[in-house]
Amino acid sequence: MSELLSAIGEDQTRDGLRETPARVADAYAELFSGVGVDASLVLSEASDVATGEDAEPVVLADVPFRSMCEHHLLPFQGTASIAYLPRTRLTGLGRIARVLDVVSSRPQLQERLTEDIADAIERGLDARGVVVILSANHACLWARGTRTQGARTVTIAGRGEYADPAGRAEVVLLMGADGADS
Repeated sequence: MSELLSAIGEDQTRDGLRETPARVADAYAELFSGVGVDASLVLSEASDVATGEDAEPVVLADVPFRSMCEHHLLPFQGTASIAYLPRTRLTGLGRIARVLDVVSSRPQLQERLTEDIADAIERGLDARGVVVILSANHACLWARGTRTQGARTVTIAGRGEYADPAGRAEVVLLMGADGADS
């Protein structure tokens, strides 16, 4: 951080900046706390239940998240809607949100973030199907370059019975994740 401050022409010894390198290091430790963590292990304490093939989807919609773009180390934030179709394991909704937090706490691309969340839930719960929809605003779009204010990026990942768009249409409607209110 000291080199960055010097590179932009700042005096890193002035009052307001003296502690900045340590503060940035602490912030980055938190922002990137998901590096090297297997998010599917968050679901290791899921309950085994006899849901059978007639189980209905579990949906968690409009969960706020934040991450850091790996291209510019600038933040992006938005909402996630996540659904899974149980096979024999159920988990608390907070654990689904924790998977989102772990995976988003890494330098990321939104496209990969969406895929990684779906993979972790499918693996961690042995789900029959998973759908993840992310809608986010990226600082690399609005703070620099084209300065595109208000642009939103929407990504989707489907697994198992929800891999096919026709198979996931109903659960996507339940998620209310068409992006209209994000």
